[in-house]
Parts: sequence; C-alpha cells; structure tokens
Amino acid sequence: MVQYKSNYSRNVLFQFLMLSVLVVFLLLINSEFLINFYIKNQATNTGYIVNGSILLLFLLGISRIIALLLRYGMEENALTRFIQNVENQAVLPTEHINKNRLIYNRYTAVLEISKHNVAVNHSALASTLVATESTRLSLPHFISNILILTGVFGTIISLSIALVGASDIIDSADGISGMSIVIHGMSTALSTTATAIVCYLFFGYFYMKLTDVQTELLSGIEQATTLYIMPRFTYQTDSMLHEVGNLVKALHQAADTMAKTQVDFAEAGQNLNSLTATYGEHLARLGTDIEDIKSLLRDGFRLSTSPSPATPSTPPPETPYTPHSGAASDFL
Repeated sequence: MVQYKSNYSRNVLFQFLMLSVLVVFLLLINSEFLINFYIKNQATNTGYIVNGSILLLFLLGISRIIALLLRYGMEENALTRFIQNVENQAVLPTEHINKNRLIYNRYTAVLEISKHNVAVNHSALASTLVATESTRLSLPHFISNILILTGVFGTIISLSIALVGASDIIDSADGISGMSIVIHGMSTALSTTATAIVCYLFFGYFYMKLTDVQTELLSGIEQATTLYIMPRFTYQTDSMLHEVGNLVKALHQAADTMAKTQVDFAEAGQNLNSLTATYGEHLARLGTDIEDIKSLLRDGFRLSTSPSPATPSTPPPETPYTPHSGAASDFL
C-alpha cells in the first residue's frame, strides 16, 4: 500500500487562506498606524519604491506558490485514481487520468521501455523526475533568497539618505530641512526592514510547505512505481527465480493431486471388480434357479425333455388328435 498524504496540498492551501485572513484582519486594525508609517510625511519616494518592490516580489512568489499547490493537488488526485484503478484490477490503470499528469507519464515511460526488452532503471527515472520538478521551484527559491536582501538594500539606501541629511545639517546654518531628511531616512530604513522581514516570514513558511508537498508527491509516485508498475513490466534475476520457485511449488501440488486421484481411481477399479464378481455370482445362481424351475415344470406337467441343439432331431410321427390330451402339453 502506498503511504502518502493524498490531500497535503489542499491542507496547505487551507492554511494559506486562514493565515491570509488573519494578516488582513491585523492590517485593518492597524490601518491608521500603517498609513502614517508608510505613506504620510514621506520626504522622498524611496520608501514607496523599495516597499513596493518588496511587495511586488512577495506577491509574484505567492502567486507562483499557489499555482504550484493547485497543480500538485491535481497530481495527487491523479495518483489516487491510479492506485484505485490498480486495486480494482482495471484493464488500464491510467483510465480517466489526464495525459499531462506525472503518474501517467511514468506508466507510459516504463511501458515504452519494456517494449524494447530493456531493463527499467528506476533510479534514473526518479532522478529525472526530481530534476524536472526542481526547475518549477526556481522562481520561489530565488524570491525566498533575495526577499530579505531587498530589506537590507532598502535599509542601506535609507541610511544613505539619512547621511545626506546629516551632511546638510552640518553644512547649512539652518538644519531644519536636513533634520527632516535624516528622520525620513531612518523611518524608511525601519519600514523597509520591517516589510522585508514580515514578507520573508510569510513567504518562507509557505515555500517550505510547497517543498514538502512536492517531496510527498514524488515519494508517492516512486512508491506506486515500485509496487504497481515495475512488477508488471520488469523481470530481474531474483524475480525470475521467485517465479520459478512458485512454478515448481505449483507443480508439486499438481503432482500430489494427481497421485491422490490415481489412488482414488485404483480404489474405484477394485470396487468395480468386486461388484462385477458379485453380479457374476448372482447371475450364476439365477441361471441355476431357472434350470431348477424348468425341471420342476417338466416334472409337474410330465413334459418330455427337449432334444439337444447339437443333434439333429427327427420330426415326431403324427399322432391322431385326442381331445382328452392335456392343454398344457399342447401349449408347451
């Protein structure tokens, strides 16, 4: 039996929905503070640009994660359908399965290799599948690596702006404008760092869950290949010896059954011989009894003994009709 979580991607999507609702609720509660912190009293557009870039990368990565989770959900359904078809002994295990699904491609690949009478290299197929699916995570992996760095980059830019404001304070007699630049730079540095950290925590968790879903799905496909696909099309030395051993065991059982049947036939023949002998004795007795009856009838009715069929008999002389002769004698 294949052991894998068939609804793992659906559970991750449900977690994403619940956590997104919670985050939106917290943002609505603190909307006034966030507006003042991110939008109002901005001396430059640096905060808008850096925070907007962080949010854009975050949304791009989240959309890719959701798309992959939905795709892996369909792959899990296809794998479940394949296992059900095999357990129900369907004529074609890939019945009602989309041709673009991974389990369908794995089944057709093993089938095609077996047609050429070549040993199926399961390790090569598994490595190829892992390499192919790893490329689908390249964008989320890249965003996960640079998301925290965008916050550091925004912090560096904001501190540079703050240093520019500090230099203006030193150079000018009136340092009010320079002080506002310094405050703006420090505020922007904090906001970009906070944005990057929050987005990284949210994105990093679901990126980790996405890799877990992928690993669980690939594990299920490899288990299904080992248990249900490979035994159908591959024959190795150990498997052939096992089949030969089962065949020899079946032949021994058939020989034992034939020996028992032969003994039964011998007993039946003996019973038939004894029954035939008994019938022969009864027939002999019956013949003797018939002869006794015939002799009694001849003696009782005073009949003459019929001539033997071996000696030719001469017709008896005609005798005149006598009305007082016995009727039984004329009849016999």
